[in-house]
Amino acid sequence: MEKTILVVDDEQDILDLVVYNLEQEGYKTISADDGEEAIEKAVAASPDLIILDIMLPGKDGLEVLREIRKHPNAQNIPVIFLTAKDSEFDEVLGLELGADDYIVKPISMRKLLARVKNALRKSVAQPALNDKVIVVRNIEIDPASYQVKVSGEPVGLTKKEFDILYYLAKRPGRVITRKILLDEIWGTNVIVIDRTIDVHIRKIREKLGKDNIDLIVTIKGVGYRFKKAEQE
Repeated sequence: MEKTILVVDDEQDILDLVVYNLEQEGYKTISADDGEEAIEKAVAASPDLIILDIMLPGKDGLEVLREIRKHPNAQNIPVIFLTAKDSEFDEVLGLELGADDYIVKPISMRKLLARVKNALRKSVAQPALNDKVIVVRNIEIDPASYQVKVSGEPVGLTKKEFDILYYLAKRPGRVITRKILLDEIWGTNVIVIDRTIDVHIRKIREKLGKDNIDLIVTIKGVGYRFKKAEQE
């Protein structure tokens, strides 16, 4: 099935270049050159992926992503940021808002196309049919609907946050290294800093609530462990 990608950039040359290369690879594209148009098209079209420039006129890319994540039909769309800014602050903030990847300009089309392929592959990966709802304390983790509930109330996890939580929850008591999480959730051909995992874990803890903040245990210098019932 043809995948639709929304490309957002206010530099027409870059927009045209990215759109052209995506279409050459067989993707359908939608384009926008400002933040408001990007939000409108993301919500209306619900594309399979969004390639989003940070430095936009009006609402910047971070604001656009924040707005997009408020809409139920756009909450789990994978997002790749394009930016001329090469700073950890921007990367961490973008990840906190739910971005999936980050590419610094000037763009390597080969790298971008590889990241696009990886993001789409991860987004269509479905849980196995025998994967069941995991219930821990007052938390329900449902892989079929990609939904997490705390005390019966839905919690708005991004897809990456859900994938990390579900991966850990399926392996209670086991120490999972950051490298394993990066390889399993992002893919082995994507370069992502360890800090990325830490940011997502912090957001997951916040969303699960103060009563569950100890459920994911940090193993300093190694990774994370999801508590087993007998470790309560």
